[in-house]
Amino acid sequence: MFLTLAACGGGSGGGPVTGAAALREPVACVPYARARSGIELYGDAGTWWEAASGRYARGAAPRPGSVLVLRPAGRMRDGHVAVVSRVLSAREIRVDHANWASGGAKGRIALDQPVVDVSPRNDWSLVRVWYPPVRDYGVTAYPAAGFVHGGQAVAAR
Repeated sequence: MFLTLAACGGGSGGGPVTGAAALREPVACVPYARARSGIELYGDAGTWWEAASGRYARGAAPRPGSVLVLRPAGRMRDGHVAVVSRVLSAREIRVDHANWASGGAKGRIALDQPVVDVSPRNDWSLVRVWYPPVRDYGVTAYPAAGFVHGGQAVAAR
């Protein structure tokens, strides 16, 4: 099965998508994650980990409301971000995210979708993500940077 993920870049040709508009389809993963999490980061999804440094807490453990940051890899050249909706176990979470498909599903919002940690050290550095069109996990394991935790922004130093 060939899967081409839609780009999860931070912008669109018509300017930024903000507020309630970010919660309507079609939408890219970045404006959706920003609207759902309250984390005010901009740019392509793959830049969120570094952009959060010094601004938001980051870590390897998921928490509800945190943003999972997937690094750019293969056909997913802009990375991807998804908001943790539930933590089920040390190796399984559910996420809400947008634009995790291609074709007719491009730009769609998917709620409570499974993500599993497949990293050898159980550190969430490699994940597999549920792919609704096939009703199973996709065949690709994606490198993850970690989780950006919302709430109070880290004080400037």
